[in-house]
Amino acid sequence: MIKMKQATINDVARIAGVSKRTVSRVINGSLSVGEHTRTKVQNVINELKYSPNTQARGLASSRSYLLGLIYDNPDALYLDSVQRGVLEVCSNLGYELVVHPCRYQSPTLVQDCLRFISRSKLDGIIVLPPVSELEELAQALKDSGRAYVRLSSVALDEPCHIVVSDDRAASAEMARYFAQLGHEKIAFITGPQAYKSTIERMEGFQLGLSAYGIQLRADWIVEGDNSYEKGIECARQLLLASERPTAIYANNDQMAAGVLKVAHELGIAVPAQLSVAGFDDNMLASRVIPSLTTIRRPVRQMALLAATKMIMSIENNDKGAEQVAAKVAPTLVVRESTAKVRQS
Repeated sequence: MIKMKQATINDVARIAGVSKRTVSRVINGSLSVGEHTRTKVQNVINELKYSPNTQARGLASSRSYLLGLIYDNPDALYLDSVQRGVLEVCSNLGYELVVHPCRYQSPTLVQDCLRFISRSKLDGIIVLPPVSELEELAQALKDSGRAYVRLSSVALDEPCHIVVSDDRAASAEMARYFAQLGHEKIAFITGPQAYKSTIERMEGFQLGLSAYGIQLRADWIVEGDNSYEKGIECARQLLLASERPTAIYANNDQMAAGVLKVAHELGIAVPAQLSVAGFDDNMLASRVIPSLTTIRRPVRQMALLAATKMIMSIENNDKGAEQVAAKVAPTLVVRESTAKVRQS
């Protein structure tokens, strides 16, 4: 009969043979519940298809069970991966997600974000790069007493407040790969120089090349903005010059795709005459022609870790959140857009 109606927390507690408080702790991801009891309660929840009422939980606990996501990123595929990772955790633990786009360069960004948090009555906030790199915002979040987690390419905060992608090491790996293919005439399309991720990737790439005695020419380092359109503009600048590189590394897949378009327009064969690589390994990378060699950044995993840290901070006052992995390692994915340099 229970399955014929909407199950309640009382039903779950009775069938599992535990108290309602224990059921609530399992739902909220509390570390105080033993693994055996947690599994038993979760099995009953799954069997009854019990879904906690967010409003009722909020009234009972003075929480909203809402997490916020603050971002300013032109890459829709990146944002989609982040949301999928966060929602995977939220759906299991009874939280909802509210997203808030903002302008990184806005003089009122901090105030706008704080108003959004207050207006939405959020329990915690996940902040994506480049907004996550703003120390003024991080300090404001800390002062507000709200739980927060930042995604970044640099360890900008305490382990309970940060999930880091080791972009520097990944770009050094890309440099070694290019060098081992015999490339010496290598260009780099950077992201905005104000972003820490740009610096990490550029310095990592330069460090990797230096191990092979290769230096990036100043005129072959071109600043982009991580958009497809800017990738096209930067590629034209590089490929229409009197001397052109044999390989181009772009700060992200969107700009690398722009390079592929320009190479096609100019009749430059990829990879026979030009090797092209990007960063992220989003959905686009495997679907362009030729498929794109890139760095796979585990964005969904980072978002999942961030959401887990967030809820642990909310439920346990940061205890346990610092034990969740704070660093992920992007990896090289070799596809069709790169090859050994053709000897002239």
